Amino acid sequence: MQYEGQLARAECSQPFSVLGPVYNKHGAELKIWYPGATAVTVLDAKSKTPLGRLAESEVSGLFTGQVKGVSADTGYCYSAHLGSEAIEVCDPYQFQQDAYHAVHFIDHQPQNLYRQAGAQLVTVKAGGQSVAAVRFAVFAPNASAVSLIGDFNCWDGRRHPMQKTDMGYWVLVVPGLQAGERYKYQVKDAHGHQLPHKADPLGFSAEQYPSHASRIYDHNQYQWGDAKWIANSAKSNKYQQPMSIYEVHLGSWKRPRDTEQRYLTYRELAEELVNYVLEMGYTHIELLPVSEYPFDGSWGYQPVGLFAPTSRFGSPDEFKYFVDTCHQAGIGVIIDWVPAHFPEDGHGLARFDGTHVYEYEDPRKGWHPDWNSCIYDFGKQTVRQFLVANALYWLEHFHIDGLRVDAVASMLYLDYSRNDGEWIPNVDGGNENYEAISLLRWMNEEVYKHFPHAMTIAEESTSFPKVSRPVFDGGLGFGFKWNMGWMHDSLHYIAKDPAYRVYHHGEMTFSMVYAFDENFVLPISHDEVVHGKGSLVGKMPGDEWQQAANLRSYTAFMFGHPGKKLNFMGNEIAQASEWNHDSSVDWSLLQFDKHIGVQRLYRDLNAVYKQYPALHEGDHDPKGFSWIDHENAEQSVISFVRKAQTSRQQVYVVSNFTPVPREKFRLGVQQAGKYKLVLNTDDRVYWGSGYQCDKHYKSTTVSWNHQPHSIEITLPPLATVFIVFE
Repeated sequence: MQYEGQLARAECSQPFSVLGPVYNKHGAELKIWYPGATAVTVLDAKSKTPLGRLAESEVSGLFTGQVKGVSADTGYCYSAHLGSEAIEVCDPYQFQQDAYHAVHFIDHQPQNLYRQAGAQLVTVKAGGQSVAAVRFAVFAPNASAVSLIGDFNCWDGRRHPMQKTDMGYWVLVVPGLQAGERYKYQVKDAHGHQLPHKADPLGFSAEQYPSHASRIYDHNQYQWGDAKWIANSAKSNKYQQPMSIYEVHLGSWKRPRDTEQRYLTYRELAEELVNYVLEMGYTHIELLPVSEYPFDGSWGYQPVGLFAPTSRFGSPDEFKYFVDTCHQAGIGVIIDWVPAHFPEDGHGLARFDGTHVYEYEDPRKGWHPDWNSCIYDFGKQTVRQFLVANALYWLEHFHIDGLRVDAVASMLYLDYSRNDGEWIPNVDGGNENYEAISLLRWMNEEVYKHFPHAMTIAEESTSFPKVSRPVFDGGLGFGFKWNMGWMHDSLHYIAKDPAYRVYHHGEMTFSMVYAFDENFVLPISHDEVVHGKGSLVGKMPGDEWQQAANLRSYTAFMFGHPGKKLNFMGNEIAQASEWNHDSSVDWSLLQFDKHIGVQRLYRDLNAVYKQYPALHEGDHDPKGFSWIDHENAEQSVISFVRKAQTSRQQVYVVSNFTPVPREKFRLGVQQAGKYKLVLNTDDRVYWGSGYQCDKHYKSTTVSWNHQPHSIEITLPPLATVFIVFE
């Protein structure tokens, strides 16, 4: 009676020892649990013929009895009488072996976690017939009891107690449930205290506030149409291909025309955002985190449902449609992935079973002072598998092309944002988090092993070595790294009044000292246009015209500089106000010539960047770059040449960061021959001054800038020009 008495209190950890059938030569001894029922009649699973009525035991809601005609081959159902109505139920507790199957080999490889745990749609046998069911498995090793709750049992924690396994997973198979049904877990800690109802850590779909419920989801329903994209991606060398990334926060890129009070859906974004990105010539879209998150103001960087695309914009199938549409249009999709921290929301991962299942127990390792959030225990094998599985999950089920890993520096260092005495040194007395380093290496190895067409990108703000070098070479294994040093130095420079730039010239040239130490992406991201930092154009000095000119010149300098490119939405139209996640990009600005001109420049830069291999083939190869003159601080002019790897093509990039035009400016060149101006940020079509410039040049034998030949050009004010060797 030990377990039987626990059923009514929702405290039973071993329901398989109490409930279900015990087969014998006379049929089966059945124990059926249905709180609130007044009677239970057993039915033949196939014909639904009544086989006998069970007697109610001393425990209200528990019905027992010997029933003939029931065997392991035939299975059974029952009719639960509730007053004047009767409900037919296929008893979950006859599928105990099917439930245990959830934990078979679950720890053998990371993918097994999302293929076996969570809510899996399965087929079981009852009466020789296949029965659709859902197999649930949730990890709560220190809980005293776990129950499955949902609309299907009126959220009654007594109805579906789950079985605890030796591996710490709680399992149950429930026939008759379908995709779309809501569920959670009722968890009691080791002392029997009930915790807030928990969403499924492996939930594939989730609801918004106030329920935050998980939803059963079928990954096999959506039919993909991007096979050609996937095949071509696997063949391409991303390091030599153009990569111009448009960073987007889906909730504030654009609001519907009819109302600002709702978001565009994934399907609407698949039309409007994809068409815009195509028109602008970007190669990739990077999405701020789309894993389910409770608080809008976190922009997704405080995720709870790591395996569920946020339902703010639609269903998981609709998110797949968005990615599929991108791929069929030739656009890659990168998502921000956040293994660095997670919030304390009651329905989430924090103290999941009353103990620190997912986070470090010691707050000196498990609490993030910057974000007031928990930190995953990177040394615990179950947590490591959880995170690596999640990375693979997005690539397998949503065909994502890349993961941009947020806040890597906060993972690498035990003393990140901590004072003396607030952190625990590693075993060698240092500040490196060996466990996080090991996790990141494992994640990268698994990603590139199983999805060689994909890529990982690190947002890492320190000089940690070999971030984007292979693990076998002692690196972290990322494919790319954000160049935060270039971003900080160049923005600091361009914000200076041109009169003072002579004293800061090195800030624009220093990046080339380390430009090829990593596979860099040059980021002008959302972080630079929020929290009082102002918009990108707002950082620029001078009057309205000079601000726009500085922005244009700086952006073209970025497109000429080695490294892949990333720009946040709104930058491309010179949005005046800083980003606000509660509103839309200010598209109304495109009624004005200045903003139309800046937008056209971004579009043309993307086109030129893709058109000329010299600008992208050697982004990560020192042979693809040479200085022409990096010492002309007096005139604040910077010039260099980019070189193609598959041809003799060269593109000379010359930036004049003062409002003083430079006529008959002599530029050293490496080859004798003809040269052509292909882009000038001062052109009138970009709202520039239209300062008169020649479009074609012929080299002379006058040696200049340590080069054997030279050309004479006109440098417009506050402008960058691209000149191609023909």
